[in-house]
Amino acid sequence: MAAPHPGTIKKTGLTRIIRAGGYSLSGLRQAFVGEAAFRQECALALIAVPAAFLLPVGMTERLILIGATFLVLIVELLNSAVEAVVDRIGLEAHPLSGQAKDIGSAAVLVTLLLWVYAWAEILMSIQ
Repeated sequence: MAAPHPGTIKKTGLTRIIRAGGYSLSGLRQAFVGEAAFRQECALALIAVPAAFLLPVGMTERLILIGATFLVLIVELLNSAVEAVVDRIGLEAHPLSGQAKDIGSAAVLVTLLLWVYAWAEILMSIQ
């Protein structure tokens, strides 16, 4: 690890944690404002998470339902980050740029399919 620049104070401990939290909140805010898909998935989560608590299922099933819901949000955030980096590098068409964006989108699709499967399987098991 490189030494900090002379004259700067390295942030450690609580200060580092507070700053990291601020960066994370900023990222969530930017994703919510700038990404329609993230807003839609947040709306889904606002319905799905409370529903998971209302369903007559065990703790493991509830964890799967809520975990799959949050996994959709996590993968969407990562996909948005990939898209932002690709766009930052350049807006001209390039096969690798398209490939990176397509693979990120595919990751979101696979996660949504997992979400649908988990919810369908658990809902169908309720007697």
